Amino acid sequence: MTLGFITWNVRPEIFKVDSLHLTPKMLVIGVLLCVVWFIIDRVLDRRRKEKDWSGAIIAGIVGFLLTIKANSPDGLTVGPIAVRWYGLMFLIGFIIGYRIVWHMFRHEGAPESWLPTLLIYVAVATIVGARLGHVFFYEWDYYSAHPAKIIAFWEGGLASHGGTIAIIIAIFLYSKLVTKRSPMWTFDRLVVAIALVGCLIRLGNLFNSEIFGTATTLPWGFKYPLSREWQTLYAPTDSACHPTQIYEAACYLELFVLLMWMYWKKNAQERPGLIFGVFLIGIFLPRLLIEFVKNPQEEFERAMTLNMGQLLSVPFILAGILCVYYAMTHPRLKLTFPNKFPDEGTKPKK
Repeated sequence: MTLGFITWNVRPEIFKVDSLHLTPKMLVIGVLLCVVWFIIDRVLDRRRKEKDWSGAIIAGIVGFLLTIKANSPDGLTVGPIAVRWYGLMFLIGFIIGYRIVWHMFRHEGAPESWLPTLLIYVAVATIVGARLGHVFFYEWDYYSAHPAKIIAFWEGGLASHGGTIAIIIAIFLYSKLVTKRSPMWTFDRLVVAIALVGCLIRLGNLFNSEIFGTATTLPWGFKYPLSREWQTLYAPTDSACHPTQIYEAACYLELFVLLMWMYWKKNAQERPGLIFGVFLIGIFLPRLLIEFVKNPQEEFERAMTLNMGQLLSVPFILAGILCVYYAMTHPRLKLTFPNKFPDEGTKPKK
């Protein structure tokens, strides 16, 4: 059986309700589930001698959502509500990424107190940087005339290159103010999680039916009937397109597996800059190549040999090559791995 094309008609919302009613009974059940789940998670963490709250928070939220029923005849009105796949992918990425870095910090005996601050630095830098990257690199003519729209990131318009630049700046500040260590120490741990986040973000783009490629006759071509761009450019000829979101997501997932193997199996963190350099190459080289079959994001890119995304990728690829070269031509460090946080097992002072 030959698959001619795939029609992607999945909506970007997981669920959307205009009017949601929660009865008092449902609220009580939800609260009880949250409490029970929270207690179980705390007990398990004590047995594992861990101090992580993400599992309790997630479990509580999930338990509460399971009790929700739409269109109840009475109760408290909460609406309109819409949960989107793109936002969920971001959230899942940050939660899993936090856990990955948590295990790395514990593995190397770094203070656990550094983690929440790192999460704040990265989250703020990702949103602000990605938004400003889109504003300055892609649509400066529009936003310079409408500066109030710059902060409206919820209307769409995020650029990964801008987010990367902002994260780099944030880590330099974080290293100077928090860890007092070389920024490369943080980069070599953080980028492992970021590779997975990048994969999930591209899957979010797939759910949004955006950032897809040019027409193709390949059997895995996608049609995007919910996309205005596809309706304008490809619906008249009923053409399928390259699912470039999946191409990039697959590359980033493979990169994530490679970086995890380098860190946990080969102790590549003993060569400062090696993991970071491989990350930069593994993220931006596929991006540069896949752009050749991707539709231009802005009209001005149609006349360019290399579009804006490709031009912005080149410096990161070169930086990655330099990092790998530096790491492999300098002596390997001898690190210890205590597999516990510095204050783990100690009693707080009164």
